[in-house]
Amino acid sequence: MIQETSVLPAAPTKPPQSVRLIFGALMLVMLLASLDQTIVSTALPTIVGEFGGLAHLSWIVTAYMLATTIVTPLYGKLGDLFGRKIVLQGAILLFLVGSALCGLSRSMGALIAFRAIQGLGGGGLMVTTMAAIGDIIPPRDRGRYQGFFGGVFGLSTVLGPLIGGFFVEHLSWRWIFYINLPLGLAALGVIAVAFTSPAERRRPAIDVAGAALMAILLTALVLFTSLGGHTYPWNSPTILGLAAIALAALAGFIMVERRAAEPILPLPLFANPTFLVACSVGFIVGLAMFGSVTYMPIYLQVVKGVSPSTAGLQLTPMMGGVLVTSIASGQIISRIGRYRLFPIIGTAVMTVGLGLLSTLGIASSIWAAPAYMLVLGLGLGMVMQVLVLAVQNAVDYRNLGVATSGTTLFRSTGGSVGVSLFGAIFAANLASELMSHMPAGAALPTASDAEAIAALPPGIRHVYLEAFTAALHPVFLSAAVIAAFAFVLTWFLKEVPLQGGERSETVGESFAMPHDATSLEELELILARLRLSDRGETYRRIAERSGVSLEPDELWLLARVCRDRALPASVPAGSLGPIADRLADIGLLTREADGSLAATEAGRGIFEQLVAGYRARLAQMLERWAPEEHEEVRTMLNGFARELVAEPPASTPRIS
Repeated sequence: MIQETSVLPAAPTKPPQSVRLIFGALMLVMLLASLDQTIVSTALPTIVGEFGGLAHLSWIVTAYMLATTIVTPLYGKLGDLFGRKIVLQGAILLFLVGSALCGLSRSMGALIAFRAIQGLGGGGLMVTTMAAIGDIIPPRDRGRYQGFFGGVFGLSTVLGPLIGGFFVEHLSWRWIFYINLPLGLAALGVIAVAFTSPAERRRPAIDVAGAALMAILLTALVLFTSLGGHTYPWNSPTILGLAAIALAALAGFIMVERRAAEPILPLPLFANPTFLVACSVGFIVGLAMFGSVTYMPIYLQVVKGVSPSTAGLQLTPMMGGVLVTSIASGQIISRIGRYRLFPIIGTAVMTVGLGLLSTLGIASSIWAAPAYMLVLGLGLGMVMQVLVLAVQNAVDYRNLGVATSGTTLFRSTGGSVGVSLFGAIFAANLASELMSHMPAGAALPTASDAEAIAALPPGIRHVYLEAFTAALHPVFLSAAVIAAFAFVLTWFLKEVPLQGGERSETVGESFAMPHDATSLEELELILARLRLSDRGETYRRIAERSGVSLEPDELWLLARVCRDRALPASVPAGSLGPIADRLADIGLLTREADGSLAATEAGRGIFEQLVAGYRARLAQMLERWAPEEHEEVRTMLNGFARELVAEPPASTPRIS
């Protein structure tokens, strides 16, 4: 007999309009946070033209991404401790303060510092909005809603440069940051009025020491890659000191993670070859994606002379490529249950795309860059969604949550390190090329300002642009070499056949973001994605297996009455009336004196058979994680089965 208890958190009984309003506000918050990773890329030439500091150009992007990556492991824990609402409101306020300060910046150093403040809030927006879905959406629907967030994140990858270009061209680059203020305040108001956190909270152990050491490690690593060999010689005390700090932080991080109650990254995970390969490939994917999105608008504006908004528009083929191959590969994976071939092909196509980008020059067609970006996008789409899938199928249940978040965390880290690394390569090569090829005493722009470069004498301008494109070649060529290394790594990715048949992977899952979730919460999301869409056929198969000769609509109404103990007299009317009458005639339902419906003992027995059949089907889908060995998973399956059997088949009217 199935247990009555359920571990599933009950979603607050909010009217649909309230849920839609809160979800809309959360979507807006996620859009703001994800847009600010890429929105400044088309404004970089203009900002550098105003402030100077070409050598530090990449830090405008890196400061935000690095701060976001560092705080990701902490916000989820803080939400569990103090409540999602107050933490989300604090993150929004910090993000808006950072946005306002960025718009008011008067120097490159100030802008970089304020972008870091903005990133500290932005990381909280991403993590907490993902977690807040668990407070307002039932578990069986969370996969679909969190998939929307992934889609928003993916859309913002290319929408950011497009919007940034529009503001630069028609208003001012400062509006890239000012626009966050009214939108963020609107979202803050909706969340303050309509969103309530549940009273029950987890009391997790926060790995403060691990988070602090990871922050020091990443910061030292990014500074080392961006300053070494250009701002300071590789053998200078500053660079050697940064290397020593990074190594010391790494050693300290390893020691702390061995003893932490809830480590950010459990070290035994790295003994799993699938996790190690997926994290390495994810790191390279983040590096390639954000590096190309950051530096392509600069090439298009400075070398090809297009407007900022046109430069942003010409990045859309990359997103188109990601969409096409994400959807296609997801459908194929769902049908064949295997995935290893896709990252192998995808990293090969990525390598080709980055190699093609390294050939761009002054004489290249205006359509060459979008075409090459399309190739890169086609490759990215075949890799991104598979990494999380591969890790989830290769780790034990107890590591499911941290392994999933760790995989996406490495991709985010790759973006942070990649942008700074590419920035250092570009700045160093541009200085070298200009010194080698520009005539002595030639008047040069103080920075990569498109207008100042366009105003140079024709001969000088041609030499400058040649030097500029020559400086960009090593950026994409080095990215292609790193992508080729990822191609080699994917051959070591172990194939673990998918369990449970259907795997409805979407572009939303492709752009999964770093988040903090327990293994049980990850299993709930996986189960929500594995739900069968044809409920009528599911009822029919389970009924046959259980020896029950009822139609799907009859089974559903019986299940609904059993789950709710009874239905009021006002509900079984209209098209539901005949179904209720048939069930009453065969002794499965009975009409009470007030006209309501209640289940008979025979009806409850059939309901338990139906739940047991559905639960067995769900357990089979999760066989990879041995659900029967974990009490909380067994209880979750019981509750999930009861919820799902009470959902109507497509042809049956819903009860509101």
